[in-house]
Amino acid sequence: MRIKRYSGIDRAIAFSVIGRGWSAFSGVVSVMLIARFLSPDQQGYYYTFSSLVALQIIFELGFSFVILQLAAHERAHLTIHRDGRIEGAEVSQARMASVLQKSVRWYALAAAIMAVVLLGIGYQFFTKEGSAKGIFWQIPWLLVVLATSITFQIDPIISFLEGCGQVVQVGRLRMTQGIAGSLLAWTALALHRGLYAPALIICGQAGAGIFFLSQNRNLLLRLMRMKPGIHSIKWSKEVWPFQWRVAVSWASAYFIWQVLNPIVFAYRGSAEAGRLGMSLNIANSLGALALTWMSTKASPFGALIARREFAELDKLFFRALIQSSAILLGGIASLMLLYPVLFYFFPKYQSRILPLPYFGIVLLTTACSHIVVSAAYYLRAHKKEPFLFFWVAIAIISGLSLLVLVRIWGTLGVVLGYFFCSGLLRMVSAIYLFRKKRLEWHTPDALNLETSVGIS
Repeated sequence: MRIKRYSGIDRAIAFSVIGRGWSAFSGVVSVMLIARFLSPDQQGYYYTFSSLVALQIIFELGFSFVILQLAAHERAHLTIHRDGRIEGAEVSQARMASVLQKSVRWYALAAAIMAVVLLGIGYQFFTKEGSAKGIFWQIPWLLVVLATSITFQIDPIISFLEGCGQVVQVGRLRMTQGIAGSLLAWTALALHRGLYAPALIICGQAGAGIFFLSQNRNLLLRLMRMKPGIHSIKWSKEVWPFQWRVAVSWASAYFIWQVLNPIVFAYRGSAEAGRLGMSLNIANSLGALALTWMSTKASPFGALIARREFAELDKLFFRALIQSSAILLGGIASLMLLYPVLFYFFPKYQSRILPLPYFGIVLLTTACSHIVVSAAYYLRAHKKEPFLFFWVAIAIISGLSLLVLVRIWGTLGVVLGYFFCSGLLRMVSAIYLFRKKRLEWHTPDALNLETSVGIS
């Protein structure tokens, strides 16, 4: 119990940590297999596939996070049984059903549009260099896009169930998805079909996700068949004012985080993009592991805000922030110490990752981003999006600076631009907004205003 208290590890975090721990372990194995079975140019395609697929964030329009928070706020007034029965206020049941139904309809349409757009972008992006170097990328890219369109439709329903209180179950699912995806990817790499590995990772995630949804079919079918009537969510009035801000912020995040690999691929070639991609993958895996302490609190944050238990909210948030930051900093220190040791014994792999100073800057950016994302979980749980202006401005600055710096200093310029824009500048703005909005939204005047608006 003492270890649990200081570490903050509950069942939800335990499953997520196991999943992230597996990701860290599988990441090391994948790095070795990629270096063993893929050429430097193929490695660049491998990681650029993932960067381009991340464009799905633009089509998602911030729905998944909005869905989670809407479900969490309504679920605060309901009791959901294992067999799918729901007890509690009929209004909350109707509103929850409305959220699910609207989400399913939107994602079915968006998935089809996204698949067409991604196929076209990939064809234009990869054709020139792939033809020059004889890399067979067409079918692997097609499978990546098709698999992504399937998971794109599954993920919002999983977010909905997490908002309904299934935080532990979703944590177990993420662990299963990670294991299944890794095993399939390793199989492809070992069989010298490495460019199929990204698609198989996504297929593993989709298969586990479909099985999870089948286990919750009673609840989901009951809500899909329910007629919300007059209690249906008025999306244009209640949700869209919050959602469009989240959508623009998330789209901006793509140009802050995911555009690095495509820029290096275009200006410095596939081999250099592969080195950057592998470095970012290692850093992001560590960051995702530490963020588990925060991401598993998204649903509890929403429920506490719905009940206006702000003291408990702050206590939960700051404890998770301290615990997750300690994990992250310990991991960064370990990687920096192990870097020269590992490549002393395995020198042939050193050409597949960025030099230590560059890699250190990437890790430092990950530490800054952890503060940013943690603050975002807290503030967005209020069903508000205060980051819009800052994120758009930083995305513009980041995109323009990277295009200039890559031509002057190559990959070093991209890494430095990544740190100053995605790390330092975003962290300063996030801390400022967190302090400002936390005081503003929790004052008695703000609470009275929300109450009067709700009554009217």
